[in-house]
Amino acid sequence: MNQESLSTDTQEAMRKAVEYTLHEFSSIRTGKASPALVENIDVQVQSYGSTMKLKQLAVISSPEPRLLMISPFDPSTVQDIERGLKESKLGINPAVDGKTIRLPIPELSEERRMDLAKLVKQMAEEGRVRVRAARKHGMDGAKLLKSDNSITEDQQRDLENEIQQWTDKFVKEIDEHVEHKEKEIMTV
Repeated sequence: MNQESLSTDTQEAMRKAVEYTLHEFSSIRTGKASPALVENIDVQVQSYGSTMKLKQLAVISSPEPRLLMISPFDPSTVQDIERGLKESKLGINPAVDGKTIRLPIPELSEERRMDLAKLVKQMAEEGRVRVRAARKHGMDGAKLLKSDNSITEDQQRDLENEIQQWTDKFVKEIDEHVEHKEKEIMTV
């Protein structure tokens, strides 16, 4: 490992932590219909004998602001998809309409909005922890390079400063997304 690869790997790990956190945020319901709300639900498909993500089984669209329409590629999987949606922790009852499934998105109560805001903060903290873990790995790598005499003390200090700047940047990015998501959740 050299200074440049350590630098790149650390930055990439932090970027992936932020991307994962944003992906988690997309699964939080804000009162308006979004395909991201259900696309990663696991569905046990009897005829295939396996578990698949909903987005692999159907087209998910939002024809109205408060309605999701799920159109399975294979009409024989409608019952499996309905069961998967009922078993998920969304709290939304699917309505089978022939070969499609309609998911009406109910209005969120104030209490539920507060719970979702807390959940977003919890997810954000997990993202920050991932970023800080990448920082620790980078800092340990810098110390290792110094102990192997691959870099000088000045280069180690510069590398550690660079890693700290990325940490601050990515944590700030998560904080900005949390603020935006909370605002979105609390808007009636």
